[in-house]
Amino acid sequence: MAFNNLQALSDEFATAVAQAARSVVRVDARHRVAGTGIVWSADGVIVTADHVVEREEGIEVLTPGGQTVKAELIGRDPSTDVAALRVSADGLTAANWSEPAQVKPGHLAFALGKPWDNTPIVSGGIISAVGVGIRGHGRNGFVQSDVVMLPGFSGGPLVDASARVIGLNSSVLGRGVSLAVPVETMRRVVGELMKDGRVKRPYLGVGLQPVPLAPSLSQKAGSQEHALMILTVENGGPAEKGGLLPGDILLAINDKPLQDIESLQRALIASQVGASVTVKMVRGGVVQDTSVTIGAH
Repeated sequence: MAFNNLQALSDEFATAVAQAARSVVRVDARHRVAGTGIVWSADGVIVTADHVVEREEGIEVLTPGGQTVKAELIGRDPSTDVAALRVSADGLTAANWSEPAQVKPGHLAFALGKPWDNTPIVSGGIISAVGVGIRGHGRNGFVQSDVVMLPGFSGGPLVDASARVIGLNSSVLGRGVSLAVPVETMRRVVGELMKDGRVKRPYLGVGLQPVPLAPSLSQKAGSQEHALMILTVENGGPAEKGGLLPGDILLAINDKPLQDIESLQRALIASQVGASVTVKMVRGGVVQDTSVTIGAH
C-alpha cells in the first residue's frame, strides 16, 4: 500500500509538471543552447530571462502547440534579469501564478525548461528561502531553492506542486545558487516594460560612503549610528540641483534612515521619479532638511 501511495503522489507531480508545461515555450535568441520562456498572457506576451536574449532581432519562439513564430522584444531589465517578448500565435495558455503568501521554505518546487523542443526537462527540489537579497540588486528579493539548474532552464518557471508559477529561473543571479525572480517582482517589471520598454531606476547622482556617526550627531539623529557621506556629486544630477555638496552626511530620505547603500536603494522607489523627497542631512555639524527631485536612469 505504501508503494501505491508513493506512485500516486509521483503521478500527481507528473500531472502538475505537464499542466505547467502548457504555458512554457522555447526561446531561441542566442547562439548556444536556447532558453525558455513563460506565457505571460494569452494575447502573446512571453516573459523570459534577460540574459537569454543575446540578440534583439531574429528571435524565435516555439509555442506549446508546436508553432515556431517570430518574437519582438518589448523591453528588458538586466537588474532583475527579466525580458518581455511579444508573439502572434493562437491557442496560448497563460501561466497560473502563485501569490507571495503561498511560497514558503520547505515547499516542493520544480524547474521546467524547453531548450531543445516541446518536451520539457524537469528538475525538482524544495524552496530553501524566500526574499533572498543580492548585493547590487536593491529591494529585489529572490526565491532560493535546491533545484539543479540545467542548461536552458533560464527564463523558464519554478513551479509548485499545484503547477503555480513561483518565479522565473535565472542562472546568472545566484552564481552557483539556484534563484528565481518572484512573481511580484515579475509583475512590477513586466508592467513597466509594457508601458515604457524599460524600468526607470530612481537615482540621486552621488558617490557615497557609509560612515559612523559621532555620539553627538547620533543623538541629534535619533540614535542612528551610521549614515552616508557624499564623496562626489554628479554635474547636473538631481543631488547637485537640490544643493547637496561633497561632505554632506545623509541621514534619511522621507524619514527612512540611510545607514548603508542598500538602505538607500530601498528608500528610492520608482514612483518617486520626478517627485520631490525630503532629505535629512548633516552639514557643518547641523542637522537640516532639504528637498531633492529624484531623477531616473
